[in-house]
Amino acid sequence: MPSLKDVRTRIDSVNSTKQITSAMKMVAASKLRKSQNAINNMRPYAAKLNEILQNLNGSLDQESIGDYGQERELKRVLLVPITSNRGLCGAFNSNVIKATQRLISKEFSDQNALGNVHMMTVGKMATEHFSKKRDAYIGQHDELFNELNFEHVFPIAEELMRRFASKEYDRIILIFNHFKNAATQVITSEQLLPISSDKEIEESKAQIDYLFEPGRLEIVEELIPTILKIQFYKAILDSFAAEHGARMLAMSQATDNATELIKDLKLQYNKARQAAITGEILEIVGGAEALKNG
Repeated sequence: MPSLKDVRTRIDSVNSTKQITSAMKMVAASKLRKSQNAINNMRPYAAKLNEILQNLNGSLDQESIGDYGQERELKRVLLVPITSNRGLCGAFNSNVIKATQRLISKEFSDQNALGNVHMMTVGKMATEHFSKKRDAYIGQHDELFNELNFEHVFPIAEELMRRFASKEYDRIILIFNHFKNAATQVITSEQLLPISSDKEIEESKAQIDYLFEPGRLEIVEELIPTILKIQFYKAILDSFAAEHGARMLAMSQATDNATELIKDLKLQYNKARQAAITGEILEIVGGAEALKNG
């Protein structure tokens, strides 16, 4: 059985850990409110733009839609896993990494066998994992989360669009945690390029008559790139809010576990203290009896 000093030392250590996890929980909750407001404000706008994008893709032919809607023979794939720069957020990062590996093995095994599945990571946790595979790793953008705003995100979206338009890659997919609520994050694989067509729009294509102002070419050149940048920005915001939700939950659970552990340690301490006192009493009684008999 550990000594009283050892138990007291462990209680103090767990108390210190509890204070840290409790503070981290409050910080995560504060950041969650801001990031949740950002993604909630962005979603209606992004959803409407995506609807416009689907309508354009459904109503225009392949020649009119431009480079971003071209469905090509699938030879080279670029995956963009989005994680956090820091840990202590439960399975948040490992879920993205596992989902990326699962996507490669299930959907792109043929391309991967030829070395044609590449990674561009966002977040240090994904970078640390996938940068080990040097042949498949083409770069990282971990700095995004240092100052997250649209101005810092859209150059990366432009890079992805350029790589697709130049036919360097035939498909670009984002893998990230979708923020549902503070306690729930849903792993999502979203095709950024080429622009995917909605089946319902395709089926009703002949029944819809669109008027383009100022013209089709201007819409394709201006609106579609903007919508794609917004879709990428939304995925980053989604992951950012999900990260703080996951960290708040993880720190809350860690704090609760520390509280339970402290209770168990205090019970153990009291039992050890009671045993020590009982032992001392027995020694005194034994000594007194020995003196009496002597």
